[in-house]
Amino acid sequence: MIGFFEHQYLAYKKKHLKNLIALARIDEEFHESELKLIYKLGRKYGLKDRQMDRIISDSKDYELYIPEQHDERMSQLYDLMLLVYADGVVEEREVNFCKVIAKKFGYDALIISWLIDLFEKGEEDVDRNWEEYVEIAEEFKQH
Repeated sequence: MIGFFEHQYLAYKKKHLKNLIALARIDEEFHESELKLIYKLGRKYGLKDRQMDRIISDSKDYELYIPEQHDERMSQLYDLMLLVYADGVVEEREVNFCKVIAKKFGYDALIISWLIDLFEKGEEDVDRNWEEYVEIAEEFKQH
């Protein structure tokens, strides 16, 4: 039996992944590298492949999930950027989608340009300095 908090966590992760799936579908098709990343992130969050299959097939009707906490929003934006870079091609419509999400999360769209600059420098640098970057990202909040 799954407990209340486990259920809440699972629901959060599923919604988080649905945002990623919406980005992957922006060009009408999943690239293999995007799909692999989505499954990898799903496994990281404790989901089984069959659960991921269901989430992907149920995500046709997209409704944006907005996390409550700043660090959760940044985690979502980070995963979105991982997906933007998954196929090795940064497409304008993917970047624009991320900017729309950033605005809905309460940030200036410039946060996406800032994240792109960080990714251009190297993803491992982002991983190493994550907490510092989450703190810096507060400056992009719209008031």
